[in-house]
Amino acid sequence: MKYSIDVSLENNEKFSTFLNTKIREFNNEHSIHHKNVRKKGSVQPINIIVTDDEGRWIGGITAETYWNWLEINDFWFEEKFRGKGLGSSLLSKLEQIGLIKGATQVLLTTFKFQARSFYELHGYKVVGEVKDYPPGSSYYTMVKSLK
Repeated sequence: MKYSIDVSLENNEKFSTFLNTKIREFNNEHSIHHKNVRKKGSVQPINIIVTDDEGRWIGGITAETYWNWLEINDFWFEEKFRGKGLGSSLLSKLEQIGLIKGATQVLLTTFKFQARSFYELHGYKVVGEVKDYPPGSSYYTMVKSLK
């Protein structure tokens, strides 16, 4: 069998799409869960949007439910609104929505300089850590049971 190896140091959208497609095909073949989650409507997005008095976005949460999990993708709001219970309120609201949508667990990732301690105060546990990523910090995977 002949082949060649080429190295490119530039973005190659077409090649990335090729690899992504092949990995999805493999996962679909070997995991019914991966195959089913790709069906339309299987992943349920959740957006909690916080606005100020003028209707301007000041933060919120994006998340999605699938496989009986609630995955938090992004959670942020302007600094002047922090420390007043808003974050706790948003997280609680999100978890309630997750339960309604059938989630039994929550998954998220955060950096050491972001919100690990905030999540721990709300019952999340570190289940994975990548140390020195970025240098001098850590990257955490955290979970919480909603049962």
